[in-house]
Amino acid sequence: MAGELWVGILVGIIGGMLGLIMNHFLPMFLKLGDNVPKGSFGWPILGETLGFLKPHPSNTIGAFLQDHCSRYGNVFKSHLFFSPTVVSCDQELNYFILQNEGKLFQCSYPKPIHGILGNVSMLVAVGDTHKRLRNVAISLVSITKSKPEFLNDIERIAVQILNSWKDKQQVMFCEEARKFSFNVIIKQVLGLTSEEPETGKILEDFLAFMRGLVSIPLYIPGTPYARAVQARDQLFVDPSLQARSRISSRVKAIIEERRSRNGRSCGVRNDFLEILLSVDTLSEDEKVSFVLDSLLGGYETTSLLMAMVVHLLGQSPAASEQLKLEHEQIRSSKERDECLNWEDYKKMGFTQNVISEALRYGNIVKFVHRKALKDVKFRDHLIPSGWKVLPVFTAVHLDSSVHADALQFHPWRWEAQDQTCKKFTPFGGGSRCCPGSELAKIEIAFFLHHLLQNFRWTAEDVDQPMAYPYVEFGKGLLINLDRCSI
Repeated sequence: MAGELWVGILVGIIGGMLGLIMNHFLPMFLKLGDNVPKGSFGWPILGETLGFLKPHPSNTIGAFLQDHCSRYGNVFKSHLFFSPTVVSCDQELNYFILQNEGKLFQCSYPKPIHGILGNVSMLVAVGDTHKRLRNVAISLVSITKSKPEFLNDIERIAVQILNSWKDKQQVMFCEEARKFSFNVIIKQVLGLTSEEPETGKILEDFLAFMRGLVSIPLYIPGTPYARAVQARDQLFVDPSLQARSRISSRVKAIIEERRSRNGRSCGVRNDFLEILLSVDTLSEDEKVSFVLDSLLGGYETTSLLMAMVVHLLGQSPAASEQLKLEHEQIRSSKERDECLNWEDYKKMGFTQNVISEALRYGNIVKFVHRKALKDVKFRDHLIPSGWKVLPVFTAVHLDSSVHADALQFHPWRWEAQDQTCKKFTPFGGGSRCCPGSELAKIEIAFFLHHLLQNFRWTAEDVDQPMAYPYVEFGKGLLINLDRCSI
């Protein structure tokens, strides 16, 4: 019996390897026509994935893209993530791909990402499921973003973080930014404060979940990815399971407690969950997954963008000084302890320019995963049905023929340039454009309002943001603080 089992396993492994090899070599022998972009498939099975993912400064396109674009042009074929792939560094093709989601192209992230997030996650869902989840997200953001309660929470948490710096000469900014963004999003989504014990437990599990999400997706027992997948595979079975399972179990318990409290007419909280409970278009699992997606989007991306802004402002005294003047003017029009409001946020024009330039120059999101649903012709190119398609935003953001002085951090460019144009896609585009982008901008703007009026800062050491392809400051962005005189 054991012998038969091992034979079955061996046959499965050999079959899987043969499938991967066929997947690599078959496109080479098929008559796809001369219009398929030029390029190289690289090594068997791995293709050119390792070269594509090689770390590089986030304000460059990296050696791989630079080499391939110079050899094959801005649109080329490759073999990435175990699939024949068309890589686009072309502004018009990128826009075309994003605008034809669900018609000619479809979101197609690697299976390991599905394994951790789950198939009902808005990040990987397609078709009607994605449409329902996105509609709920847009509605929640629309209701929440200008609410005084939400804005006051952001400002209160920002002031708390900055007050904790008063006796410090240095802080590890990435850590502080994550603390700020998590405290904001956990309050916004679940109504929890940083002082509540449940918040600390969720944060601990969430960090384990994040380590699995950004790790190399190889299922080896004991690795962060394996633990994250194990938690996902046994979802909702045992509350002692790791990472996503424990977060999901806690969220379900909070949902049940909230329903019970509302049934007893104990008052209504102003958070995402309260609105989510009244939505009847989502299943219970979709609501839980929606909460996790909100935590993920509001935590990692927002904190990283905050760090990018602080990093770049530290290198641009002129931008930092103009930004400080803008916020001093806003503060001068208010009473001493009066809170910021939506009208104040709309006056932060140069702040928006700085955030947009940090997004363009720093490239928080390098590319997205899509798949061709049918043979697609664009100009002189043919994208075969079933092939992976990677629109690379970084290549357009750093293209000097698209953005003047593209390799310079220059926030003033946005005074005359549309921040919603096709050559600027930091949050994606089309029907999958990030619905929470405005919330992230509000959080960063309010944090900067108090940071600029209380501190000056310099980087302790050169800490270049690197794309792995996810962006990270390798040393945590250590900054020296100098308290402003009041």
